[in-house]
Amino acid sequence: MSWRYFKPFSSVSYYTITGASLYFLLKDEKFKIVENSNKSETNKFPEFDLNWDHRAETALVKPFKDGSNASKQKSYSEKLEKYRSRAVRHILLIRHGQYFLNGTTDKERVLTQLGREQAKMTGNRLKELDIKITEAVVSTMTRAKETANILLNQLPQAKQLELKIDSILEEGAPLGPEPKFGSWRPMEYQFFVDGARIEAAFRKYFHRADPEQINDSLTLIVCHANVIRYFVCRALQWPPEAWLRFSLHHASITWISIYPNGEVVMKMYGDAGHMPKSHVTTRNIGD
Repeated sequence: MSWRYFKPFSSVSYYTITGASLYFLLKDEKFKIVENSNKSETNKFPEFDLNWDHRAETALVKPFKDGSNASKQKSYSEKLEKYRSRAVRHILLIRHGQYFLNGTTDKERVLTQLGREQAKMTGNRLKELDIKITEAVVSTMTRAKETANILLNQLPQAKQLELKIDSILEEGAPLGPEPKFGSWRPMEYQFFVDGARIEAAFRKYFHRADPEQINDSLTLIVCHANVIRYFVCRALQWPPEAWLRFSLHHASITWISIYPNGEVVMKMYGDAGHMPKSHVTTRNIGD
């Protein structure tokens, strides 16, 4: 059949057919356009679990079925109030300063001169911020204890603090990272050994304030990069396997706040802005 027998499309017909074709094309899943990422049907990220530490008052008090009983309702409300958290817990995570990695034992893996200067600068930074520390904890490893001692010496209030040493904060391999990155390849069993310990450290230090705590508190923890990165993922309810996807500067400040209702806010991550460029490092001597 010859094309001369067809009348040319009018402009209206052309655009009508074109619009219809586009409509059916966009209905195809391969060409689907997300109009609003905030819509529940397109937002695949899970909701934040406010009872992540299992300390919400509603989880600690057994509910009753008869809601019409006024006396039971009053008793239930009183129990909820008794177990309700009231204060904010601030957790300040400090990575140790640069150190000599080539030591054969932990005692030989001491801070470099640069690492000592980094620790001092971070202590001065906390002093400038007028940080009121209520508890100070450090890993048992030499580089962490050196960093903590130098840092706390810059704070006038440090004389009133007892530096607690905790072995579960030692460096390790918390979880098999996804994806694998760099040349670091610990033996598979190391994740099994270290992972439970580092998870136990998270559960020990990360939780909302006890009901008896009235005033806000600030816990200073001096430890290690892998531990801190894992803590961040767990606290923010990110996939913990992502812990190796971000780096961490020596003697940097990471600040996480835990609110009475279970909300968690990271106010600072790996902050080393108080150091000159010459002092900002991530690698140790011997890496």
